Amino acid sequence: MEKETCTFSYCKRPEVVTIESDILIVGGGMSACGAAFEAVRWAQATEKAGKKIKITLVDKAAMDRSGAVAMGLSAINTYMGENDPADYVRYVRGDLMGIIREDIVYDLGRHVDDSVQLFEEWGLPVWKKDEAGHTLDGAAGGAKLKDGGKPVRSGKWQIMINGESYKVIVAEAAKKALGLENIYERVFITKFLLDEKEDNRIAGAIGFSVRENKVYLFKANAILSGCGGAVNVFRPRSTAEGQGRAWYPVWNSGSGYATGAMVGAEMTMMENRFVPARFKDGYGPVGAWFLFFKAKATNAMGEDYCAGENFEETKKLYSPYAEKLGTCIRNHMMMMDMKKGKGPILMNTDKAMAELAKTMDAKQIKHLEAEAWEDFLDMCIGQAGVWAGMDIEPDKAPSEIMPTEPYLLGSHAGCAGFWVSGPDDLGAPADWSWGYNRMSTVKGLFMMGDICGASGHKFSSGSHAEGRIAAKGALAFVLDNKDFKPTISKPADEITAEIYLPFELYEKYKNHSTAPEVNPNYIKPRMLQARLQKIADEYFGGVSTWYMTSATLLAEGLKQLAMLKEDAAKTAAKDLHELLRAWENYHRIWALEAHARHIQFREESRYPGYYYRGDFLPIDDKNWKCFVNSRFDPKTGDWKCFKKDYVQLVD
Repeated sequence: MEKETCTFSYCKRPEVVTIESDILIVGGGMSACGAAFEAVRWAQATEKAGKKIKITLVDKAAMDRSGAVAMGLSAINTYMGENDPADYVRYVRGDLMGIIREDIVYDLGRHVDDSVQLFEEWGLPVWKKDEAGHTLDGAAGGAKLKDGGKPVRSGKWQIMINGESYKVIVAEAAKKALGLENIYERVFITKFLLDEKEDNRIAGAIGFSVRENKVYLFKANAILSGCGGAVNVFRPRSTAEGQGRAWYPVWNSGSGYATGAMVGAEMTMMENRFVPARFKDGYGPVGAWFLFFKAKATNAMGEDYCAGENFEETKKLYSPYAEKLGTCIRNHMMMMDMKKGKGPILMNTDKAMAELAKTMDAKQIKHLEAEAWEDFLDMCIGQAGVWAGMDIEPDKAPSEIMPTEPYLLGSHAGCAGFWVSGPDDLGAPADWSWGYNRMSTVKGLFMMGDICGASGHKFSSGSHAEGRIAAKGALAFVLDNKDFKPTISKPADEITAEIYLPFELYEKYKNHSTAPEVNPNYIKPRMLQARLQKIADEYFGGVSTWYMTSATLLAEGLKQLAMLKEDAAKTAAKDLHELLRAWENYHRIWALEAHARHIQFREESRYPGYYYRGDFLPIDDKNWKCFVNSRFDPKTGDWKCFKKDYVQLVD
């Protein structure tokens, strides 16, 4: 088809607003809030020395309920307390099949508790143990963590909270630090911009308001990117009425990966993805049921699917990692039983509640039931709705659990993201640190949270702490480059025309068919997303293939993805909401392409239970115990994948 351009002949030209900053924070989730709080804190110190630093934040949503913690949480999953950061490295390394950036993980471990203690200072209720060892929920008080209060552990690294308003509390501190005049909400960033004069140097970002007819051009000395991972790239297991139901928030559209990749930032471990086992259809969390309520999951015969024949068969392919029973390995053995017809897999919530109730009086049992329900009301209200709709009482009957569709992320039990500079004091190889902590291979562009690669299991608290670490690195970078004046290589009007092209296409062609949803001249965002999810699901290892792929499937899928990217240029939008959806889809395509290229390059099944290479089914430590990195060259349009040596720092 003929390539279209936007001349604003059919749609109204937006106002272009230019904002100049020293530091631009993109995103509004936990890492962005941490970055905002810390950047302002250190900038104030520099102001006393006579240098004023301007810090701006832009978020496509509203910070109070932005990011993966939007709905709330019932636990903070990373709190060191009495634990050693070296043990934290061992835990993360074991769960992620032996390959992580140990310098970055250790760095996080030694800083994360400070963020958690700040959360409590700001008003987050944290559960405590009283002197007799009894549980006090957050409303009951107790000594603060910084004063020696003993948190209620639901696992070695997790502590329980009353977390419905967790994100609101953290966002309030960030907003107070920044000042509302420096925050731009409901503005979606479509791309980062390189500098015209200095090679491989970030200069700004551009995006559009999802409420007004405005485009925002942000010029900056440094950018802190906390745009999150990707959901709705793969076809959801829960379809039709459940299409919008997912474990990971539906607004995470791969923008963190796409914006960084498009300007040439080096990526790492993008072959990794996360496939959580969750309550079927509602996607409700299972962690608290396993760890706090001590529930057990079995096959339909009441058998432990992680034992016996399943475990012995798993060791043949995936030892020495099978023995650690990491997240993906447990998924793998669950699916072994399902394929044998031993499903459904059941979480025995009823037995767990009955066992705990044996030592409780009526009042304590009532409180226990309230805690069990709060686990969902804090973080997945939809699960309570599913149970009500299916006439299930979890204290009287078990519930099905099931692996979900894959998600791309780097702060939960996944590690897809960007290759970044780490700390210089932990004995890491010299080429792992190039001067500014968490800076990508593009000068001035820093990564944090879900898009900081090879360093999973940060969760909410770790993402906040990583934002703070990155902010200090960015401020040092800005002070070292205080004379830099960003120069955008492409005129703002030209980029604005690219952003608004879907409007022009819709208005130009909408009357060429009797139903504007179906038109020979354009494709609507919903239709394009359906094609994207079908390609991902069938060729790159989604739920319909039991997460199985191969060299031939990947090659065909990448061919179809290339055609889809061409067709994405013909996306039409009737309003600002659809314009948002159009650009989200484009970002998802970029994220998926990086993911598929990495799986294609790594010739082994490093993450069984997350994905399988049917043509390279075992783990192959001899050839593949290494980082797989990649880079898109914005000048030539070429992708390149390559190996980087894994180095173990902690015994």
